Formats: sequence, C-alpha cells, structure tokens
Amino acid sequence: MNSKITRALQVFVKTVDAGNMSHAAAQLNMTASAVSQQITKLEQDIDLSLFNRNTRKLTLTEAGEIYYASAQQLEQLQHTPSGRLKIVAPIGFGGGLLSQPIKQLTERFPKVELQLTLTDEPFDIIAAGVDLAICIGPLHDSTLIARHLADWQLIPCVSSAHPLAQTDSENPQALTAHTLIGHVNSKRLALALTHEHSRESCSLDEPKLMVNNMQTVIQLTLDGIGYGMLPEPEVRHLLAAGRLKRLCPQWHLPHYSVYAVTPHRDAVAAKTRAAIDSLRSWFEQVSANPDLCVGEN
Repeated sequence: MNSKITRALQVFVKTVDAGNMSHAAAQLNMTASAVSQQITKLEQDIDLSLFNRNTRKLTLTEAGEIYYASAQQLEQLQHTPSGRLKIVAPIGFGGGLLSQPIKQLTERFPKVELQLTLTDEPFDIIAAGVDLAICIGPLHDSTLIARHLADWQLIPCVSSAHPLAQTDSENPQALTAHTLIGHVNSKRLALALTHEHSRESCSLDEPKLMVNNMQTVIQLTLDGIGYGMLPEPEVRHLLAAGRLKRLCPQWHLPHYSVYAVTPHRDAVAAKTRAAIDSLRSWFEQVSANPDLCVGEN
C-alpha cells in the first residue's frame, strides 16, 4: 500500500481512538493542524466526510464508521498475522519439508488459515490469488519479488537393489549404461558433474525417462527403473534407511536455489512475512545440519 495512504489511515484511526485531534496529535508526535490536514486530504480523496465536527467532540459519520472498520482490518493485516494465507509449493515439499514451518505458523498465529497447494506444473501467482509461492530458481519474471531461502543439491542416487549400487559408484562413466530418470524442470540445470577436488567435469547423458513430478522421480528410482538426480533434503531419510545409495559422492551438480515468491507489492501482509520468516529459519536449519532428516520414515 502507498506509504502516504497508510500514514493517513493511521492518523484517522488514532484520531477516532483518541476522541479528538489534539489527543491524537500528541500520541502521533504531530501538530493538531497536521492531523487535521491528513484527515481533510483523506476526505477529499474519497469524496466523503468521515467526521461530524463540533466544538466539543468528533463523531463518525456513517461513511466514517465503515471506513474505520475497514482501516482497522487493513492495519491488522499489515501488523498482525491473520486471515487466509494461500501458499503454493512443489509436490516434493509435501514430503516433510513444510511440516515444521507450518506447525510453527499455526501454533504462533492461530488467526492464520493456511491453504496449501502442491504442484509441479507452471502456474500464474497473480491470477491464482496466491500470497506466497515456493519456487526453484533462477527466476526471471520482473513482476514478482523473489526472496532467497536456501541453496541445495541434486545428487545422483539409485535403489540399493539396483545393479549400479554394487558397482564402482565413484566413476560417473559407470552411469552411462543405465537409465537416467529426470524431472522436466531439471532441463534448466546443466547435467554435468564436477569433481570436488580435481574440478574435472563429466557431462551426463540426456534422461531416457522424463517425469513432471519429483515424488514420482524418487519413487521410480526406488523401484529400480534407473538412477535419478534427486533433491538431497527430500531423500535424506531414504539414504539414512539404506533404501537409496548415493552415487559418485565425490562429484557434484550445481546447486539449485529455493525462493519465496510474492506478487510485486509495496508492502507484504504480516501473515506472508511470518510465513517467509518461518520458512527461511527452517530451511537454514536443514542446510546447516545434514543429519536432519525431514522426509517420511
């Protein structure tokens, strides 16, 4: 919201609460004349009188009562996390990555109602009326605001029962004879492994099987169809349980970045800011502690 309008609304609400402009001016550290000018300008902008004025007391007009109720709701949205919060995230994040931040939000802010949609398909944030989207970067849409949350890795993995798990898993060349299962969005990432010490690079073959859902990529890998480049935080529990084996542990793909994306606005509602803070805090813990398993057991 425009900062001048926000200030005028604050002055209006404070004047109603204080009962007169002089008391409101003292609380706002303004002159009574400045308060009067703010309210007069607000009335001119909406072409309605907000107060019935007399020498003793200010009372609200019918329009003023409606405007006061609306202004209180707007102020609450700006400063107190409340109302419906629409979040969209990749399907893989539903496997446990969002459980902790959602729990924190619902416990700390009981007036927030969450609506979570999980999809790996492209969507229009603005047309869908989404407050916050968790997206994999890089992002290029200038009409959106992207706030960085984390940098994670895609790692080559295979089912522990797959023949690859029994071979020399240090050599990327051993992968070429087997089916690579890819996610359609991974086309944006260079499929080339780099050795962490020698910096030698090894390009991978194009995926023989493309899937539009990362949870399905993980499941097909578990089922022994081939090997996959899987999001490390989403498969930690499977690696720890021995169901998956990491291939070529000395070789790495470029990291992928996770962003909190909001429509381009001058101000973000308190509920959205609280969600971003919760997500960033949790994702930082996930990044800092590689032993922290966040998926299903």
